[in-house]
Amino acid sequence: MIAEIPSFLSILTFLPTVGALVIAIMRFTARPEDQAKIGENSRGVALLTTVVALGLAIWMMVEFDPSVAGFQMVHEVTWLEQIGLGYRMGVDGISVLLVLLTAFLMPICILASGSIKTRVADYMIAFLLLETLMIGVFTALDLVLFYIFFEGGLIPMFIIIGVWGGQNRVYAAFKFFLYTLLGSVLMLVAMIFMFLEAGTTDITVLLQTEFAREAQTWLWLAFFASFAVKMPMWPVHTWLPDAHVQAPTAGSVILAGVLLKMGGYGFMRFSLPMFPNASDYFAPMVFVLSIIAIIYTSLVAFRQTDIKKLIAYSSVAHMGFVTMGLFTMNDVGVQGALYQMISHGVISGALFLLVGVIYDRMHTREIAFYGGLVHRMPVYAAIFALFAMANVGLPGTSGFVGEIMTMVGAFQAGWWVATGAAVGVILSAMYMLTVYRNVVFGEITNPKLETITDVDAKEFGMLAVLAVSTIVLGVFSTLITDVTAASVENLIANYNAAIAAAAQ
Repeated sequence: MIAEIPSFLSILTFLPTVGALVIAIMRFTARPEDQAKIGENSRGVALLTTVVALGLAIWMMVEFDPSVAGFQMVHEVTWLEQIGLGYRMGVDGISVLLVLLTAFLMPICILASGSIKTRVADYMIAFLLLETLMIGVFTALDLVLFYIFFEGGLIPMFIIIGVWGGQNRVYAAFKFFLYTLLGSVLMLVAMIFMFLEAGTTDITVLLQTEFAREAQTWLWLAFFASFAVKMPMWPVHTWLPDAHVQAPTAGSVILAGVLLKMGGYGFMRFSLPMFPNASDYFAPMVFVLSIIAIIYTSLVAFRQTDIKKLIAYSSVAHMGFVTMGLFTMNDVGVQGALYQMISHGVISGALFLLVGVIYDRMHTREIAFYGGLVHRMPVYAAIFALFAMANVGLPGTSGFVGEIMTMVGAFQAGWWVATGAAVGVILSAMYMLTVYRNVVFGEITNPKLETITDVDAKEFGMLAVLAVSTIVLGVFSTLITDVTAASVENLIANYNAAIAAAAQ
């Protein structure tokens, strides 16, 4: 039983790092005549490592008790006792599904990296280290530990974009790094202040600490500077399209699938429970920024000529639903935001894989280059249709559940919030159906497309797993809501109690 393994989460978190070390040893100890084999061997090690990590994550879910609102599988080791620092790990209903999502997407990313032909071992090492850092963000229960994982994830992603990205990869990598790093500097200052006030960096203790109202305002803004960039929220979203366009396919999958979710998770773990009065005060501002993101980036997406950039702007719009739902601070809105985070991770990952399929064949992402793919790639066209509809929010898909829940929660917060979000739903249908029509339907007018081949067995397998997940989560929504319910209800109850106490 996991309850009898206090270090289970540490094993899950650092297992990918062990895989990275194995690849590094293979790479540096191989004889010169065996170097050519290292690339393929490293793929095998990386895939095996991520599959084992997924198995551990599934085991974690089986052992997780959804009726408990607090943290489970806690592992704590004294680090610097004199100043209250410790190594603390644990999961609750807010974080456990994000750990599973990370572990679920990573084997797919490894399988989707077949087009990587140079420095394959280094590429696999970067991805495995990134998995450790991403899981660590969702399991850390110490401010310092969280910050190390949160910022550490920038390094392997920076390398992945900068080394294996497209033509403007260096520009995109530096823009990604600087935007996210500069935002997090203010968060570090806020963490130092919190430590000096509370005398500890234990997140479980800080969740029970009442900070002064004025201090909450400045702390909330400092954390917001980091999480808003990470989401990314409008107007600090401009790094994302460049990063997506230049990143390799697997990099885009994990960037949209997991890294963007760190901002939403940060709001739920820190901003809302630790600074409730400031969150209540700034909620209208977040609603306005969310609606602008939903509508504006949807319009921008409609005007894109690069299909990958279109999906990148679509991600910004869908993250607008997440921030909107979170700050409604009612059960259905917050549950919907969490659902949207999980759903978007699956759907956006599949959409970027679909772009990668045709890019690997034609080496272009220009929408005008394509047209009539249904005649040569019928299976691809059918799968693309499913995920296009899921991205729009078609009932029966996970995209519908997340969007409708956040909109119902938003309506409870204010009709104008839900109305703005509803406009975004219409716009998402407009740009997704348009790009689908232009790429898939019609006659083939480009002679280069006459030889394009349909998805192969590996591509079909990856997309099929994501397709089944999208439909299952769209039909059986309680698979997620039952897990998150207790923790979300506890979050909202404590939030409302803090607001009521401040009003007296």
